[in-house]
Amino acid sequence: MSQFNGNIDCFGMDTISLAGPLHLKLDAMRRAGFTQVMLSARDIVGYEHGVDAAIEVVRQSGLRVTGFQVLRDFEGLSGSLRAYKVDIAKSMLEMCSAVGAKVLLACSSTSTHATDDIDAIAADLRRLAMLAIPRGIKVAFEGLSWGRTINEFTHAWDAVSRADMPNLGVGIDSFHAFATRTDLSLLDDIDPDKIFLVQLSDFMWNEIRSVEERINTARHFRVFPGEGAHSADVAELVHKLHRIGYRGDYSFEVFNDDYQQIPPMTVAQRAVTSANWLGEAVLQRSVPLPGRMRLKRAA
Repeated sequence: MSQFNGNIDCFGMDTISLAGPLHLKLDAMRRAGFTQVMLSARDIVGYEHGVDAAIEVVRQSGLRVTGFQVLRDFEGLSGSLRAYKVDIAKSMLEMCSAVGAKVLLACSSTSTHATDDIDAIAADLRRLAMLAIPRGIKVAFEGLSWGRTINEFTHAWDAVSRADMPNLGVGIDSFHAFATRTDLSLLDDIDPDKIFLVQLSDFMWNEIRSVEERINTARHFRVFPGEGAHSADVAELVHKLHRIGYRGDYSFEVFNDDYQQIPPMTVAQRAVTSANWLGEAVLQRSVPLPGRMRLKRAA
């Protein structure tokens, strides 16, 4: 089993980052030394032995479930579309509870059928949060960088604040923050107790030139923190969150087609390197780049 340097139990992996069936993904994470997992609904419903067997595999893994993803395009709809999405949300919350997750991730709507009325969006989020209350689940609302109305974490925070529900907060995704070049100093305006989840990743190019490239990069070419062109930005984000008082979970959400073609354990080891770097940086209150850390240790 791999060993972490420092206390980094707050770092975990998303199942979407690994290839193979659910039980092999969870085994690779556990053997690499991780103690938590962010579950994708597809890994549960797509498990070859059925949903009940998938839930049992999660329970037997010994991994704490960081959260469950992802509810898409929920807010801002009307009529039959709204009723349809409410039914989907209820099913997602049921699975979220079954796997022992305390957080459901909901991403901002990209639908052209959704309204841009922020008060209507807040009302829908309030309704979602109310559906989650009986199951003891928190809802983390994340602004996709190509979302129709909510496309930055500042916008997501505005909607969450208007909804004003105790179990509704924001999810922060480093990819979307960097893709939109959102000023990280604006995190000062967010109550750290209302940040329910932080997902971390990097990407290889310095800038994204179009919405199409942004979507393609997000879905196929993310890498682990410290592997891409934004190591300093990732470190700044983690330090900033720590400074404002965030003490919750971080999960590596890395959609990468190349990682789907190599063994899960190999990918999990790459995640361990990222976790060690971030854990050491946070604990030491410094921001060394990964290359500099390797040089220092070699010396």
